[in-house]
Amino acid sequence: MRIRTLKPWFFLLPALVIYLFDIVGPSLYTLYLSFFKWNGVAPQKEFVGFSNYAYLLLNDTVFLHALKNNLLWTVGSVVVITTFALVLALMLNQKLAGRVFFRGMFYFPYVLSGIVVAMMWRWLYNPTQGFINGALEFVGLGAWALPWLADPRLALAAVFIAAVWQGVGQPMVLFLAGLQTIPVEAYEAATLDGVRPLQSLWHITLPLLRETSIIVLATTIISSMRVYDIIYAMTGGGPAESTQVLTSWMYYQTFRFANIGTGSAISWSIVLISLCVVIPYLYFTMKRTNA
Repeated sequence: MRIRTLKPWFFLLPALVIYLFDIVGPSLYTLYLSFFKWNGVAPQKEFVGFSNYAYLLLNDTVFLHALKNNLLWTVGSVVVITTFALVLALMLNQKLAGRVFFRGMFYFPYVLSGIVVAMMWRWLYNPTQGFINGALEFVGLGAWALPWLADPRLALAAVFIAAVWQGVGQPMVLFLAGLQTIPVEAYEAATLDGVRPLQSLWHITLPLLRETSIIVLATTIISSMRVYDIIYAMTGGGPAESTQVLTSWMYYQTFRFANIGTGSAISWSIVLISLCVVIPYLYFTMKRTNA
């Protein structure tokens, strides 16, 4: 009887060991390092307690700017990416010619590496040879041709557009999967009752997509908090630190400036902020769903 009880744990053990050594162990070691001042080379580490966290909040202006950018990126991702993904899913859930092709076309950017996407969009934004400025000049809107990635006022929005192009495919597929679980009979009954399409969307589709929406929003928030590759490859956090986010600033502090403790503190700040956002959202959403 004891062997039968322990049998499931034997199957879980390999994955559990890998998870402990690759995720939990390094995470706890990073938390440990965040309480020290260390350059990664010296044999001794200087214990400083919460000084690294205090420095980030009180003295590091780039950290605060990166935090603001991360919050803007998260809000933009939740509003723009999820809304756009839902609209695409609703359109491609209809019986349209070529809908399989368009599903693949919109999902394809998601499977590309962030570095590849960054290189593509850097060329598109090139001020002299890029497609965007060239197209604007071709149609007589040369005054709108701007240095998209060199202007601190435009750079973050320009990178975000590239991220939307890449990231909309994954939530679109999740919404499509959720839409296909909704029984057709619900829409047929609504049509017989004279319900209009917008009313059907509001009272049938969105409520029945609630569980899918929880997954989409949670994954979108987490992804937005750890965005790194597309920003680093397109702007490197510039110009004038205007596109720095927490992950890119963590990289600079850790590997460029050799402030291992400060970089570790930033990484755990990302974890804490993500938990503070995602856990209450999941708690109240699941509570309302199960009510």
